[in-house]
Amino acid sequence: MLKAAIVGGSGYTGLELLRILNRHPKVEVVAVTSRKNKGKRLQDLFPSLSGFYDLTFTDPDPGILSSQADVVFTAVPHQAAMAVVPAFLEAGRKVIDLSADFRIRDKDVYEMWYQAHTAPHLLEQAVYGLPELYGREISKAALVANPGCYPTSTILPLAPLLKAGVISPRGIVVDSKSGVSGAGRSASLATSFCEVSNGFKAYKVGCHRHTPEIEQELTVAAGSDVIINFTPHLVPMTRGILTTAYASLAAPSSTSRILEILSQAYESCPFVRVLPEGNLPDVSQVRGSNICCMGAVVHERTGRVILVSVIDNLVKGASGQAVQNLNIMEGWSEELGLDTIPLFP
Repeated sequence: MLKAAIVGGSGYTGLELLRILNRHPKVEVVAVTSRKNKGKRLQDLFPSLSGFYDLTFTDPDPGILSSQADVVFTAVPHQAAMAVVPAFLEAGRKVIDLSADFRIRDKDVYEMWYQAHTAPHLLEQAVYGLPELYGREISKAALVANPGCYPTSTILPLAPLLKAGVISPRGIVVDSKSGVSGAGRSASLATSFCEVSNGFKAYKVGCHRHTPEIEQELTVAAGSDVIINFTPHLVPMTRGILTTAYASLAAPSSTSRILEILSQAYESCPFVRVLPEGNLPDVSQVRGSNICCMGAVVHERTGRVILVSVIDNLVKGASGQAVQNLNIMEGWSEELGLDTIPLFP
């Protein structure tokens, strides 16, 4: 059994990792850290884990954890990850980082949107962990930068079309709606029940930190610079993301042709579902799963294609994708521990 440690296990992504890895046939979670909850049992913080684990939260000591685990998931906020990841790599451990610290390849771009980077020497080593695009690189990686939830839902439908040259890299507009769990588990007035219930709002318009991550990967796909308008929204549901992307066609095309390109791009990808013409996805179709569903409509009058994709932000948008990356790093089937049918209703 591969032994895994989770650094930062007291949030929703940590909980999802524990839930998913509990049924993984080749992984044993041997340590979970949380400075705030040190000494508490997992079930004291997460009653849903009662009977599934016999672990207590510990301090995130890289030396101790490296002696216990073969692979480390860092599910901590940006800046906190870069402080511990180098030590795990120096100890010869594989790392899957769920923060933003190693997603941006350009140090200057990272520092423009976040803060000073204390481990820039690792940016070239880190592999962007979107398995459908970088599976070969992930299989050889020691450090995988797990993508953000919004970028996952945006890049998957757009990248194949940019690579094929059927849409223009200019003027792309992305509109995403996320459930409240995307804001994390920490108490906040903005995400409290009374503030969120019956509400629907845009936030961080034009300045969301996932923007450079999306632009980075779309630029790679297009082979030229891509600058997007990205607007996230908060909707009163627990989990899920629905992303609508608008792109101009490079030449007249049809819905069937767009869907054909997407289907061919993802024909060997177990977690991507391209819906048939006339169908668009609903977040209820992917809840609790590692699946991304997408559909498309070509609007001939405007010469644009409208793409709609849905994911569970905590699974394909975070912890499920992290486990998918682990499976690839270890040479296992991508589906190990992730072959879960979505929850419905």
